Amino acid sequence: MHIRDKLAGAKRSRQATFSFEFFPPKTEQGVQNLYDRMDRMHDLGPSFIDITWGAGGRLSHLTCEMVKVAQTAYGLETCMHLTCTDMEKEKVDDALKEAYKAGCTNILALRGDPPREKEKWQAVHGGFQYAKDLVKYIKETYGDHFDIGVAGYPEGCEDQQDEAILLNHLKEKVDAGGTFIVTQMFYDVDIFLAWVRKVREKGIEVPIVPGIMPIQTHASFLRRANWSNCHIPDSWNEALDPVRNDDAAVREVGKGLVADMCRKIMDAGIMHLHFYTMNLAQATRMVLQELDLASPNGTPTKKSLPWRQSLGLNRREEDVRPIFWKNRNKSYVVRTQDWDEFPNGRWGDSRSPAFGELDAYGIGLKGTNEQNRKLWGEPRSLRDLANLFIRFLKNEVQSLPWSESPITSESDTIKKELVDLNRRGFLTINSQPSVNGAKSVDPTFGWGPPGGYCYQKAYLELLVSPQLISELIGRIEKAEDITYYAVNKAGDLKTNSPGDGPNAVTWGVFPGKEIVQPTIVETISFLAWKDEAFRLGSDWARCHSNFSPSRHLIDNVMETWYLVNIVHNDFHQSHGIFSLFDKLEVVNMDQPTDLHDFTNGDATHGNLTNGHSANGHSANGHSVNGHSTNGHSTNGHSTNGHKTNGQLTDGHPTVVT
Repeated sequence: MHIRDKLAGAKRSRQATFSFEFFPPKTEQGVQNLYDRMDRMHDLGPSFIDITWGAGGRLSHLTCEMVKVAQTAYGLETCMHLTCTDMEKEKVDDALKEAYKAGCTNILALRGDPPREKEKWQAVHGGFQYAKDLVKYIKETYGDHFDIGVAGYPEGCEDQQDEAILLNHLKEKVDAGGTFIVTQMFYDVDIFLAWVRKVREKGIEVPIVPGIMPIQTHASFLRRANWSNCHIPDSWNEALDPVRNDDAAVREVGKGLVADMCRKIMDAGIMHLHFYTMNLAQATRMVLQELDLASPNGTPTKKSLPWRQSLGLNRREEDVRPIFWKNRNKSYVVRTQDWDEFPNGRWGDSRSPAFGELDAYGIGLKGTNEQNRKLWGEPRSLRDLANLFIRFLKNEVQSLPWSESPITSESDTIKKELVDLNRRGFLTINSQPSVNGAKSVDPTFGWGPPGGYCYQKAYLELLVSPQLISELIGRIEKAEDITYYAVNKAGDLKTNSPGDGPNAVTWGVFPGKEIVQPTIVETISFLAWKDEAFRLGSDWARCHSNFSPSRHLIDNVMETWYLVNIVHNDFHQSHGIFSLFDKLEVVNMDQPTDLHDFTNGDATHGNLTNGHSANGHSANGHSVNGHSTNGHSTNGHSTNGHKTNGQLTDGHPTVVT
């Protein structure tokens, strides 16, 4: 969507909007950290973001890559900076093509600063001399595809302080095709508003976006003000000087000063604020919260769909997805990026039959081995695993291998039941409660346009021990209105679904529209998700050394447990799924993993008796003298799952009475 249209909407509604600027980091770890921050800051609700141009070499390519990731994977409307510095026409063409292929529809066209090794700016051979030339070229080449922004300087720029000359240059850039103006940072709101009046007197009518620099520390505040040659009001210095050596106090005082400036800007009729984040979140978030513009619970205040949309090329109309990737949005986008068409209106013929390979960037487990061990600890028993999942449900851990972001308030109505399931050894990785007609403006369950109503079927996805899978499936198949899929890593699929077609688990009813069914469960996508889910668990295991009990514990779960999803098809039933698990519990959850229970350091086929192999000996799944494999055992062990002398194998449960 064009930025000028977003700005026009904010002006019409008198509802303030905001945007963020980011720049390409210099290290790979910095890039990943910034992606994580961009992902989190998405939930503050920016109207768009922009990414500065890293002139020359790796950084220019990184700008293009960041635009693609932000636009497609994180669903952030992105404006790409493009400068004339060191840019031959061919390089400009390449950058514009990359932006176009990423689905980007907004460019901020700048002349740019001179390279560090040069004192004065000068165009390269075959390049562009002025920003107006770049604007004109983009307009001639791409027509109306790109909305083109230009820069404005309320207090002059590095190599030109003459206000009249700068206003003439601004008029030329707008006349060449610029459709909105983003200003240099400032702290004196009176200077800015006086400049706005002069811009309007010049006959320039396009929207003006004020550049806001939050205050992080006192030193950086002074340094950036000096760099941009902007005036600091005396009252600001008087407020900040007494706390200059206390960074937290500087941010707190600065928050109030910047927020007051923003209020004066909005009172003057300018309803959009553009924040120079410096790739940091805290100071910007504090200002937004002071202005009551940020979502109070960290979730977007308005959602078009229950999942985050991709804004990649040809994906803007996509409105149906499997629920399995609910907590791994980027992975789903990457695995479907080569589809020719994307489901719109229904999950059917428009869907490509193939999901991308698991080795693509962005699909595997994030973070280093050390980071993940620090985050998730070193579990030595099933109880340790269960407690980790419980901590995630209680927001004490911010992610799991299958969920890249913290649990949301949507789960509050079933959190007690989820915690109880994990305590009994059922490891839950995805869920949603049933919803019967929540208003589309509901802060927790709402999505879509105003005046609508949203519905959900209860859904639960979890890892189930082989001790319990047969009993659980038996209970499901006796129940009414419940469908399931269960599959292990080897691909042994069990289901009572009447066919391979989709089962809508979320839908909405809106004025003047057909029923929208954006979230489904179906066979092909579940099997694709199965591969990813078990791969993530295996990646987690490999964060630990080969001889670590944690590695073998997690590996055993991945090799032997089942991934199960359950849908209660009567959306009036809020807790119907949980009764399936009454009095079921995994045994020996507190028993630590013993490496002597594994052959050659690995569980053989993952077939264990009560979580442990008998004497550690296994032979192709057939039991000999109590040496259990595949659940068939003698000499006091169960045969085919029938309980003998209190010992159980072959996936049949211990029922707690």
